[in-house]
Amino acid sequence: MNNAEKNYQVIRQVEDARHFLLEMYAHNPALLKTADARIRELFEGRQTITPATKQRGISLIELIIFIVIISIALTGILLVMNQVTAHSADPLLRKQAMAAAESLLEEIELQDFPAASGAVTAGPVTQANRTGYHTVSEYNSFATTGIYALTGVAPIAGLENYKASVSVVDQALGAVVAGSAVRITVTVATPQNENITLDGYRTWRSHE
Repeated sequence: MNNAEKNYQVIRQVEDARHFLLEMYAHNPALLKTADARIRELFEGRQTITPATKQRGISLIELIIFIVIISIALTGILLVMNQVTAHSADPLLRKQAMAAAESLLEEIELQDFPAASGAVTAGPVTQANRTGYHTVSEYNSFATTGIYALTGVAPIAGLENYKASVSVVDQALGAVVAGSAVRITVTVATPQNENITLDGYRTWRSHE
């Protein structure tokens, strides 16, 4: 038993003893006359306790008002909780969106910056031609509903309601001038419309 529980028990015992004395003096007025002056002052300062009036209950109207007030308060609390729950981010959805964004960003960064000598690209990337030969810049404006594996023909199970989009723009990176460096931005939206955005860079120099 901790100290708080011990203190609570002591307080309850003192309170019970006080009530017992007051009840005893209420039923034995003659005994009160022989009591200590402080006890008489304490007792006389209180309403005389009788079996009929020693406790006052609550009326039906008071009970109804109490119920109404509690109901209004609970309704407000529940509405706030529902709003918070509805707009809170599910950690699992965030992790899935993050994994999808990282995978797509890595896929783009591994593409050639200019096309290889003599190679013919498949043009702007779409889900239908995604397995073809592409350069990094051809992923600009790529968008898809549902997260697909590179060679997949259907969305990955459980990721059908995610959306992905890509932006590839020229942007200098340190000593590498724009035109020889691009910034890749991948955005994945969860089913709750929370966006996860990742940025990466791809550079090219003449010795590549």
